[in-house]
Amino acid sequence: MKLSQFKFSINENLLANHPSANRDESRLMVIDRATGKIEHKVFKDILNYFGEDDVLITNNTKVFPARLYGNKEKTGAKIEVFLLRELNTESKLWDVLVDPARKIRIGNKLYFGDDDLLVAEVIDNTTSRGRTLRFLFDGTPEEFRNAVEILGNTPLPKYIKRKAEPADKDRYQTVYAKHEGAVAAPTAGLHFSRELLKRMELKGVNIAEVTLHVGLGTFRTVEVEDLTKHKMDSEQFMITKEAADIVNKAKAKKRRICAIGTTSMRAVESSVSTLGELKPASGWTNKFIFPPYDFSVANCMVTNFHMPESTLLMMTAAFGGYDLIMHAYKVAIKEKYRFYSYGDAMLIL
Repeated sequence: MKLSQFKFSINENLLANHPSANRDESRLMVIDRATGKIEHKVFKDILNYFGEDDVLITNNTKVFPARLYGNKEKTGAKIEVFLLRELNTESKLWDVLVDPARKIRIGNKLYFGDDDLLVAEVIDNTTSRGRTLRFLFDGTPEEFRNAVEILGNTPLPKYIKRKAEPADKDRYQTVYAKHEGAVAAPTAGLHFSRELLKRMELKGVNIAEVTLHVGLGTFRTVEVEDLTKHKMDSEQFMITKEAADIVNKAKAKKRRICAIGTTSMRAVESSVSTLGELKPASGWTNKFIFPPYDFSVANCMVTNFHMPESTLLMMTAAFGGYDLIMHAYKVAIKEKYRFYSYGDAMLIL
């Protein structure tokens, strides 16, 4: 497959700048891979597609306030720093993205907060991911985290042309978020309310929680026409024995196993035994899924409507079938579905 096969144009007014009033009342497009049929529902109707001993695989990563606004020493120029990955807890070393990048040099100091609560020094300018900063902070790692919590902003995607609002702190986070480490939300999970999950539970649907800390790998742009040449940035993931047992039991019973989002799908596809079963694991994955691909674990999937030429769209097309998914996107544009992180959802059966 080529990058250009995932191009489409979308009107700006279809990009969701705010979440729906209620989590489970966004729209839901239901796609049946066997028949090619497309139906239009409300997200809470998803309840009707699952029954006893079916499984939802959820990503319980938690988004931290990864976007910091600061000033450069001497010039006072405004600088935006996006925390990507902690490299060393003790030394407070972080990989970051800096905007505007051209103004930053090794040795520059950056100041954050009214009373310079945080100060950082640029120590590397050349990493593939951006820059490396060392935070000059005397407190414990916990105190450092608290300072980031105070100064940091919800890391809304760049296409949202507004500053993060207090409501985003809650809404750009799944209701089941547990383990902090993501710099972007696993957005398919944003549609689940506590009530909807409770109703799923009452129907006998089981939840298998996995963790994949969403990082740059998920949203870095693809810059090569030949997809086999694209290298994903690694993201940390963890699959417990408990989650693997829930999934494998459902597999043995031939039940419906639904990956909630591309990140859940990447996590489970990164740890499959030779028998096609899910294995407990923890580590890093740079798995890049694009058509054609044989999926081993989930047999259905919930996902949002993604950007053209994104790795997320490529995985969705690998799962739903390239022709059917690209057709579904045309339908979504015609029917004015809302796109991207705060947008509507798709259930692929």
